[in-house]
Amino acid sequence: MKRRFIFTMIIISVFMCNILKAQNNIYNPNADAKTDLANAIKKAKLEKKHVLIQVGYNACPWCIKFHKFIHENKEIDSLLTTNFIFLLINYSRENKNMELMKQFKFPQRFGFPVLLVLDAEGNLIHTQDTGLLELEKGYDPEKVKTFLKNWTVKALDPNSYLN
Repeated sequence: MKRRFIFTMIIISVFMCNILKAQNNIYNPNADAKTDLANAIKKAKLEKKHVLIQVGYNACPWCIKFHKFIHENKEIDSLLTTNFIFLLINYSRENKNMELMKQFKFPQRFGFPVLLVLDAEGNLIHTQDTGLLELEKGYDPEKVKTFLKNWTVKALDPNSYLN
């Protein structure tokens, strides 16, 4: 009876660990990042937005934390979806997407996650070290909102400042 209980507890523990691990798998190492990027750029052009890329990997706790933070905070999520086409690009042992990293001037040098802002033509216009957006053991909502607001299409439009 005791062995059966222990065996059952082990099975439940393994099952729960797999569920928690699956919830944190936001990056797809097998994704075709070049195609995903091309689609995001097309959509950004149609919607007159910029592309915001979060580069990271599934074993990175700060990558998972940032992803959850931006989508769980309603104001930040609204800023994001109103002004950007959002894309995750994997950088892990399984797939470093080195061709894209080279194209974007090796953003991995900032650590992970790292954010890339592209215009609707696919040109890199900013690389953001997310360490600068942190507050204690998480992210600072005001810093993240300021970052997003400063890299919108409107914020970079010279006509916004001429009047």
